[in-house]
Amino acid sequence: MNNSTPKQLNGQYSLGKIIGIWLLAAAPMGLLVWVVYPALKDSVVMQSQIFFFALNVAGLMWEVVLSLAILYRETGTLRLGTIRERTWRQNPRDPKTGQPRKSLWLWLIPIIILGAVLAMVVAPRVIDVWTSIFPFFAEPSGLSLQALAETPEKFVGAWSLVVLQLLLLVGNYWLGEEFLFRSVLLPKMNGVFGKWDWLANAVLFATYHWHKPWVIADAFLTGSLFAFTTKRWRCAWFGLIPHAIEGLFLLFIILGIVLGLA
Repeated sequence: MNNSTPKQLNGQYSLGKIIGIWLLAAAPMGLLVWVVYPALKDSVVMQSQIFFFALNVAGLMWEVVLSLAILYRETGTLRLGTIRERTWRQNPRDPKTGQPRKSLWLWLIPIIILGAVLAMVVAPRVIDVWTSIFPFFAEPSGLSLQALAETPEKFVGAWSLVVLQLLLLVGNYWLGEEFLFRSVLLPKMNGVFGKWDWLANAVLFATYHWHKPWVIADAFLTGSLFAFTTKRWRCAWFGLIPHAIEGLFLLFIILGIVLGLA
């Protein structure tokens, strides 16, 4: 870690600001899951899995507001052209020259493949090992959306699930979680963490998931991939697109269940 003072950061965030933004994202998610959910789950008129899902989506929508508020405070506007370069939502840039090169988009192919392998093959094993080492981090029964696959007949016609998943695509990938960590935070972390800013970003991303501690180890692996590729090519799409594919895949599964096709 660099021993830089805020005045030496040249527009970069201080360590205190980085931790502060992390807390503003992580604390509401944890409160919704560990305080609001237990307090209201028996009184709301919806299935527990859907209610838990809805609270997660609510927390992600808060991150949309938080991200946009931070950018507005920094830039004075939310015009796309103004914030695009600030948030690395741009064409990938050559790591050596810093110049944009369209051919670098081809790197998305192996990144997407690696992301899929991590999500479908590695993640389940990592979660099993993680929760065997820390059994108190195991997922409580009745919360997982795996119940959709186990008892799909219970969710036929539950169009609220489709609406929630569409909101999640915005709140988790486009303007919420992925946007906050890889587009708002990561470009401003080099002043404190230097060349390891991408790894620090992955640690923040993983520990932010204290509302779902069973996925912390998996989130560190995927977060490392998304943060490293985003930093290397200064292109937030390299994290967003592979991450969002997971959400689109789940959307098709939910649609099949809701339509009674599962």
